[in-house]
Amino acid sequence: MKKLILLSLSIFLLSVGVSKAQVIPSFSFGLKGGLNYSTFPSNGVFNNDNKAGYQAGAWARIGGLGLIFQPELYYTNKSVTVNNGGVSNKQSFKSFDVPLLVGAKVGALGLGGRFYGGPVLSFTTGRDRDAFNDATALRYKDANYAIQVGAGVDISSLSIDLRYEGGLNKIAYGNDNSHTRVSLFSLAVAYKLFSL
Repeated sequence: MKKLILLSLSIFLLSVGVSKAQVIPSFSFGLKGGLNYSTFPSNGVFNNDNKAGYQAGAWARIGGLGLIFQPELYYTNKSVTVNNGGVSNKQSFKSFDVPLLVGAKVGALGLGGRFYGGPVLSFTTGRDRDAFNDATALRYKDANYAIQVGAGVDISSLSIDLRYEGGLNKIAYGNDNSHTRVSLFSLAVAYKLFSL
């Protein structure tokens, strides 16, 4: 009987701890950094070699009842090589990206998982490309829009996120005004600086 009461009490306290972790409103803030792998789909005339880029910035997370809102601001570099008839044109685009993600969080006791999605606003700050061949130049706009979906794992103050970002607006490239959309996969590590 004593063991049954002790087991029941342990399960009750664990349940309270889990529900408390998901129900009580919280706010977290931290830094993040990672790598991305940009893709610019080919159109049959141009062939694209996808390249790795990077991202670094900050995030905030507001949550309660297992739901989260996670705005972020990070500086990112997206890179690609466009090939046209044996001529290669390396290009990279630097931007400030602002994802506004909504999702759900599960877990307790410093270990959990997240699933989320939402829009991304991307503001271009610089373009680097080989100037000799305008025929393969990507005309990356000053403001671009995308949608992100992803999942993350939280282990105490450390988080690991894997995301897919699909471009919503088209980017012109080449002299024949072909169009493509930017897509990328990213893997980032984040560190929580504080939590309320």
